[in-house]
Amino acid sequence: MLLALTLVASLLTPVQHLTVPGAERQVIAALDDLTTAGTVKSGHTDPSDWAGLHSAATVNPTGVPGVQIDGYFPDTSTTNATHGWNHDSQFVIRLPDKWNGGLVVGGTPGNREQYANDYTISDWVLAKGYAFATTDKGNVGAAFHEDGRRPGDAIAEWNERLTQLTVAAKTVVRQRYGTKPRRTFVAGISNGGYLVRWQLENRGWLYDGGVDWEGTLWRVKGDNLLNFLPPALKAYPDEAGVRATGFAAGSEFLWPFHRQYYWELTQQLYQKELDPTYQGAPADYDYDKRRPYAAVAKIALTGRITKPLITIHGTLDTLLPISRDSDVYAKMVGPHRPFRYHRVEGGNHLDSLVDAYPGQLTPMLPAFRNAFEELEGWVSP
Repeated sequence: MLLALTLVASLLTPVQHLTVPGAERQVIAALDDLTTAGTVKSGHTDPSDWAGLHSAATVNPTGVPGVQIDGYFPDTSTTNATHGWNHDSQFVIRLPDKWNGGLVVGGTPGNREQYANDYTISDWVLAKGYAFATTDKGNVGAAFHEDGRRPGDAIAEWNERLTQLTVAAKTVVRQRYGTKPRRTFVAGISNGGYLVRWQLENRGWLYDGGVDWEGTLWRVKGDNLLNFLPPALKAYPDEAGVRATGFAAGSEFLWPFHRQYYWELTQQLYQKELDPTYQGAPADYDYDKRRPYAAVAKIALTGRITKPLITIHGTLDTLLPISRDSDVYAKMVGPHRPFRYHRVEGGNHLDSLVDAYPGQLTPMLPAFRNAFEELEGWVSP
């Protein structure tokens, strides 16, 4: 565990002296409570951004005073309308008055905005004393694929924006507390988990470790959502056919919801980003014939992590089936790199469905918190 440091406000750098390097705009606020219990009331979060990611039974800590910085880095796209800024590459940085010496950074799941991790990650790590920072990844919403000049550019920007934020947040931490972070962790869910994997493969020197919660797997050849979602769409509702595409036996009760809301939409959005000239039906898409390899190569994972990584994934994930995602990624990483993998029995992609199916699904958030504390123990001296 990190050594708990208790800092009184009088020893902290005045908030007016804080500057986020490279930011085009920043707004600083001293808040009585940086957790969602306080930021909902003060207008420093957006509950719609984190809706549907946790069970209603989730209990979060509250009462963490400190400083919040909202802002954005220079960008030409305008899909993020938060604060009326209509400007992408928005970020939020939170600096608790009582700091434990650590920093947690991440990117958002799906194509959500910068507050999407507030309830699932930010509240809890702030209460432990960590500074926290997250980015909207540079483009948000269902039209994210319209960003960038070439196929794959929009997703590639996600990785660039998280690197940019990590570097900037470390500087802000030093400004606020007078010393650099003693530990920097990266954590994220789904597309945010993908970012964790990519950062530890390609920018490992920035971090001491990470927790990947069901990260999206991208490979030039092999498993990715463009080669398992189309055949699942074509096979549905035939149970044997859908299971043959990788969805777990026992997850059948979740298929109607995911077929209606996620499978086709997800396939379409990422096909438009990576292979925009395709005009056919989503169920007819054939990745191996279309061969959008150059675009996928920009974002592909290798498994060559350079810092400790813990991956968690639910066995009943019905958007990114575990057999086509984290089981594969674990093999890519192999036995000789700093990697731990936890398969969560009964876990699904979205914890909100735990409430709809009591007793049938295992919430993933407790597994994430356990994994984070495991990482703390793993990398601490």
